Amino acid sequence: MKKCILVSVIMLCAAVVVAQKQTTYCNPVNIDYGYCPIPNFTEWGKHRATADPVIVQYKGDYYLFSTNQWGYWWSSDLSHWNFVSRSFLKPYHKVYDDLCAPAVVVMGDTMLVLGSTQRKNFPLWMSTDPKGNQWKEAVDTFQIAAWDPDLFLDDDGKLYLYWGSSNVYPLYGQEIDRKTFQPIGEQHDLFRLKDYRYGWQRFGEYLDNTFLDPFMEGAWMTKHNGKYYLQYGAPGTEFSGYADGVEVSDKPLEGFTPQPHNPMSWKPGGFARGAGHGATFQDNWQSWWHVSTMVISVKNNFERRIGIWPAGFDKDGVMFTNTTFGDYPHYLPNGVTDPLKSRFTGWMLLNYNKPVTVSSTLGGYLPNYAVDENIKTYWSAATGNKGEWIQTDLGGISTVNAVQINYADQDAEFLGKQQGIYHQYKLYYSADGKKWQLLTDKSNNQTDVPHEYVELPAPVLARYIRLENIHVPTGKFAISGLRVFGKGNGMVPDAVKSFSVLRTEKDKRSAWLKWSPVDNAYAYNIYVGIAPDKLYHCIMVHGANDYYFKGMDSQLSYYFSIEAINENGVSARTAVIKSE
Repeated sequence: MKKCILVSVIMLCAAVVVAQKQTTYCNPVNIDYGYCPIPNFTEWGKHRATADPVIVQYKGDYYLFSTNQWGYWWSSDLSHWNFVSRSFLKPYHKVYDDLCAPAVVVMGDTMLVLGSTQRKNFPLWMSTDPKGNQWKEAVDTFQIAAWDPDLFLDDDGKLYLYWGSSNVYPLYGQEIDRKTFQPIGEQHDLFRLKDYRYGWQRFGEYLDNTFLDPFMEGAWMTKHNGKYYLQYGAPGTEFSGYADGVEVSDKPLEGFTPQPHNPMSWKPGGFARGAGHGATFQDNWQSWWHVSTMVISVKNNFERRIGIWPAGFDKDGVMFTNTTFGDYPHYLPNGVTDPLKSRFTGWMLLNYNKPVTVSSTLGGYLPNYAVDENIKTYWSAATGNKGEWIQTDLGGISTVNAVQINYADQDAEFLGKQQGIYHQYKLYYSADGKKWQLLTDKSNNQTDVPHEYVELPAPVLARYIRLENIHVPTGKFAISGLRVFGKGNGMVPDAVKSFSVLRTEKDKRSAWLKWSPVDNAYAYNIYVGIAPDKLYHCIMVHGANDYYFKGMDSQLSYYFSIEAINENGVSARTAVIKSE
């Protein structure tokens, strides 16, 4: 027995001190997001922000570009990202001195990058060594004023540009000469939003078209089995329902019609919401993924982050993104995968709305905001000093596999991209809240990790997790989500009963979903689709037993199912309900 205990202690120590390559990831993507560079966009406080992401594969690595970051990232595994400070852009070609909503395309051994612009004569940049930050102008007078551009290289060698960001005008498309990079022929008006039919396209947090008409933006083209899938973001980047729709055609510049399953990328529920204005790419095993914009919109409407999800096409050519448990730990790509099969680890959230104790509290930024599964709310300590701490009670001994630490930007002092900043902390665990053991020591960390995700090399048994601050880059020690993942020691929740869908004759875009609450559940997954075997949308709902679903095509029937969630797993799904 003593020998077994000794071996366990040795294994525990190894789990703490030995760095192990992660096999999982957790959204939002943990990169060193820059701070908003625009002074008049910080009226409620300086904050981190980026959006409009593009990921392309180049020579076996992945390159991530997004708005106003004064550079880009590369990664070999979609987990560890390396920032490259941009060496291109002329001082007089400024969009807040940086690229906004960039277009990126790979042509042979060359990467091309184009930023958003509302004027002509904007440069198009090229590189055969982006990892080494070697860039030059492919052309200094690109002739199309394209906001939210997308460059698409067809398999016949032709190059196309798609663009548009407006609540008035459509998306546009035009062929580009791939040698001179000048436009060929006329620009094409492709399509507009139809929010009178498609409920998810309505503007506003509650999809009610309050204040403004909906926006269409962020074009991205993907070709699959001879068909052109033109994706676009709508209805507004500020909202939980921000999504990517798709229209399909047999031709690159005409004949687009909406895919019945729409939007193709959507995440209106859970901790971090939104899955719009993004890009679809393939990994090193040719499996599809979708990267898109996630929403915070607290300190400013454009306070946003980035998420990555599996994507693909089903046997009928329907394009979809799998956002089920989309901000829980998922396995990174490691081979050919089936996007219809979840890459979710099965590690459940262990501390939703559980008791929290802290070292101090600033004003109304209360402790339990760190465990309420809402990235918009957060706890803040009174200072950013070393020694401030937060402790979460899991409610019982549980198996802990991973911890995600989501920092908030309380009283941040920075504007723009910052180099050389870092977070330092220690994580502890305990079975009784009295005797503590070190879980992770990042007291010497020199990297900026605003959405730190720690996958443990070996799971531990714990009831309490404690995060102790050593250093934050700026402002107060503030946490929007201290999220502990693993498995509880109890039973999975009971199945949902009395699930009903009330869809009115007055507005077929909307329905009221109701069900009997499950006593041993903390959340529910609602599955929605256009056929019983195509329930590709998933909406996670916390702390309620009803949901107003306003995302339907008024001319289609829909199908629904629901499951309950707790610390121990998920229940069986209900039988599928059809709503005419």
